[in-house]
Amino acid sequence: MKVVLDTNVLISGIHWKGDSNQILRKWFNKELEVISSLPIIEELVRILMSFKVPMTPEDITAWEDLILEKSIIVIPDNKLEIIKDDPDDNKFLEAAVQGKAEFIISQDKHLLKIIEYERIKIVHPKDFIKMI
Repeated sequence: MKVVLDTNVLISGIHWKGDSNQILRKWFNKELEVISSLPIIEELVRILMSFKVPMTPEDITAWEDLILEKSIIVIPDNKLEIIKDDPDDNKFLEAAVQGKAEFIISQDKHLLKIIEYERIKIVHPKDFIKMI
């Protein structure tokens, strides 16, 4: 199953137990294929560097390397302008379309209100865990 993980899911999974952490474990156990892109990874690194739960630069680099090595990295062909309230979130749709993902897993209200885009379901981590 191919999924795109929103930055908020990655950060929640890295720092806390719960649904997002379970999703990361499924990825590590090769039960999921994660699709990502350089803009998604850049956002993750930027947020981790200033996040309220501090991480060492080495740990941040380790997560960046892990995503680069263990994910399918795509370079989207098309820029989308679907999410008007927060245009920066379009990068998740772009990666999902390019990588032919089945799901975008997110806690972001701008993404979640779309529900589905080009047969890609947009779901909260809790709902994704219930579905699989």
